[in-house]
Amino acid sequence: MKTLLTPGVCLLAVAVLLHTGLIAPSPAVVSYAFYGALVAGLMLAWRFHSTRIFSALLVVFLAQQAISYFSAGHVPLSLAGTKALAVIGVLLPLDFVLLSFEKEKGFTASSLAPIALLLFVESVIVAVICRPDPLVSAARAAHHALSPAPLAFAVQLAFAASAVVLLIRYFLFHRPVESGLLWALAASFLALRFGGVGRIPSVYFASAAFLLAGSIVETSYLLAYHDELTTLPSRRAFYDALLRLESPYSIAMLDIDHFKRCNDTYGHDTGDQVLRMVASRLARVSGGGEAYRCGGEEFAILFSGKTTAEVLDHLEKLRADIESSSLRLRGPDRRQETRGPDRRNQRQRGRIQTGHVIRQLSRETPSSELSVTASIGVATSKLHSPPEEVIQAADKALYRAKAAGRNRVETASSPRRLRAKSAGIA
Repeated sequence: MKTLLTPGVCLLAVAVLLHTGLIAPSPAVVSYAFYGALVAGLMLAWRFHSTRIFSALLVVFLAQQAISYFSAGHVPLSLAGTKALAVIGVLLPLDFVLLSFEKEKGFTASSLAPIALLLFVESVIVAVICRPDPLVSAARAAHHALSPAPLAFAVQLAFAASAVVLLIRYFLFHRPVESGLLWALAASFLALRFGGVGRIPSVYFASAAFLLAGSIVETSYLLAYHDELTTLPSRRAFYDALLRLESPYSIAMLDIDHFKRCNDTYGHDTGDQVLRMVASRLARVSGGGEAYRCGGEEFAILFSGKTTAEVLDHLEKLRADIESSSLRLRGPDRRQETRGPDRRNQRQRGRIQTGHVIRQLSRETPSSELSVTASIGVATSKLHSPPEEVIQAADKALYRAKAAGRNRVETASSPRRLRAKSAGIA
């Protein structure tokens, strides 16, 4: 939610400061801010290979330039400027939605050509629709300028529908790009709402450019500190969190049992689904724990200010939650099953082999659901003990859990009695 709400709070702060008169930047300062944010955003987008943000910045730039050109930079708007405001008010949100669905393809000629063609066609459309009409008298144009119409219903509908689409896509994928596009769309709407030209609209256009550039920084942060597959914090975030810990604290190391066998049997796509399923249980671990993916099928949980005795019940609850969860398979993978004549021959060996045949056929039709289990080792820090020692103690406890039969929680202080486990692929 921070990724979604933080840009909105920044835009709200700009609006409050601007409309309450607490800040009154000069046109020169606003112009420098807009072009500075634009250039910085374009450079960041190029450096991080974000063609979508690069294209969105170009859309904002072309929109601002078109309105300024057809209105001759004057307020109230001329008839041509009002037309430009309406046309751009429909095209800009549609462009943002298209860019949201577009995949990152890098800065190659083949990937940039469709976007360049789209922007060129839209520029021609704006130029044709907004060209001055010699049949319109100067008096009619002057009257139109003195009584500018509000934003057309089509413009409001286009912005509202685009905002809904971007918001849905953000909740589906949790990517900063959708958040940046959403709030840049809101800033652009405010720029058009206040006339498209002048000090206030220029501030909102500059805010849109800043928000788009900020989404690149947020994306880079997430790639560095969050695991893309499971959305949990990554190993780097784990070690950063260790630097802020103060004794007492507990560290639990978790490993998915027989994960390599699961990958070999069902394929890596199913293995990724298993990782996401386990990560979803880890994300809601109780007891104030914070879960991290350290790599592969290994996870870590930090409990700040808690001892082993205080977190043991929460880890048992987590272990049971993972054990009781199941994954519905999309389709069985029979790459390792025997087929053809061998199966037919087994059916002809008589009643003595009937049981073997049934077991063989049951292996060829795996269950549509897959369950996994996890082994957990936990250790608590001692006075002035470095985090590395606590991690090593938790790892040793994890190895004991695996040696004792898996699907259990072991503490670093003393081995625990073997508990009953459910069978399954785990």
